[in-house]
Amino acid sequence: MPTQTEEIPTEQKKHQRLEQADDHEPSLSIDPAKTRTRRLGIALIVLVVAAGCFAWFLYSGTYESTDDAQVDAHLNPIAARVQGTVATVYVEDNQAVQAGQPLVDLDPNDERVALAQAQANYDQAVAQLKAQNPNIPITQATNASDIASQQAEVQNAEAALSAAKSDYESAVAKLREAEATNQKSQSDLVRYKQLLDKQEIANSDYDQYLSAARSQGAAVTAAEASAESYKKVIQQREAQLTQQRAKYQQTVANAPRQVEIKNADVASTAAAVESSKAQLDQAKLNLAYCHVVAPVAGIVMQRDAEVGQRIAAGTQLLMVAQVDAPWVTANFKETQLRKMHPGQRVSVKVDALDRTFNGTVESIAASTGDRASVLPSENATGNYVKVVQRLPVRIRLNPHQDGLDKVRPGMSVEPTVHFN
Repeated sequence: MPTQTEEIPTEQKKHQRLEQADDHEPSLSIDPAKTRTRRLGIALIVLVVAAGCFAWFLYSGTYESTDDAQVDAHLNPIAARVQGTVATVYVEDNQAVQAGQPLVDLDPNDERVALAQAQANYDQAVAQLKAQNPNIPITQATNASDIASQQAEVQNAEAALSAAKSDYESAVAKLREAEATNQKSQSDLVRYKQLLDKQEIANSDYDQYLSAARSQGAAVTAAEASAESYKKVIQQREAQLTQQRAKYQQTVANAPRQVEIKNADVASTAAAVESSKAQLDQAKLNLAYCHVVAPVAGIVMQRDAEVGQRIAAGTQLLMVAQVDAPWVTANFKETQLRKMHPGQRVSVKVDALDRTFNGTVESIAASTGDRASVLPSENATGNYVKVVQRLPVRIRLNPHQDGLDKVRPGMSVEPTVHFN
């Protein structure tokens, strides 16, 4: 048997639904006041959101930030300045040290021996210089004495030449006298020969005149020989005078040269003293280099020195990180640098410490990191794609901030540069 619902005609069902709708119509009518309130609220929300977006747009233009940044500091490598054997190591990795604190000692025995040798060489050079110094006045005095002696020899040679000329003139006068006497004797002999031929005189008288004539002839010959001898003496004295004058001129010319030679010897010895002094100073420095101290305050890292290790000059022993004055290297995009300049305020968030420190923009790099690399990229190929470059910006952390001593080189940071 069909149910009651099934017995009701379809048209009747529609009629019932229409009557029910008419009964509820007064309760579904829209209130105009509520509609206006709702629209006002929506408009207000839209206005607030727009104002917030506009304010955020304005605020975002007052700063630039990046997460491509890290803390940097001076890392001071400590290397051996002389070769030697490590005798003592005073520090360990991560140990804080102060400037002047001992770090490493090398065995100083080799450098002490070198210092003693350098000292001996220096003393020897000083002694040689002291021995050379008196040579200059001695040479000057010797030269003056030689010049005076040569001058006296020249004067003696001139006097001897003058005496020889006088003797020659005397011999010539005697020769003339002998010749005159001989001429008279020869004339007398001729006359007496005629008288003898006439038998007017005795033979004995003639013999006397003959003997006198022969004696006068011999006297002339002797006078001629004497004059010739004195003439040769003059030539000898002239040669001696020429020789003495040459010696005198040579002595006068060589005297200043000899002094110059002695001055050069003294200067050379003085230079040897200076060289020995430099070697001595270097030996003292090398001995001092055996005691290695910290040049700055910081924290020890990368300690490689071990006791007994034989090292060469220039070998790195350890490194001291100077953590008292760190800075931040932030690699900003080139599009972020339009308003950035030194002196702007920076907020630096350190990830490891979860703290924010204040800083100041110190400088902007002269080129991008790519340009400063060993092999910079060359974009001259046909498949060039523009890549936004980054420039390192150095940010100085303000000193005397609480917790700044915990900042270490290499820590990741997020700097924010404020433009206002």
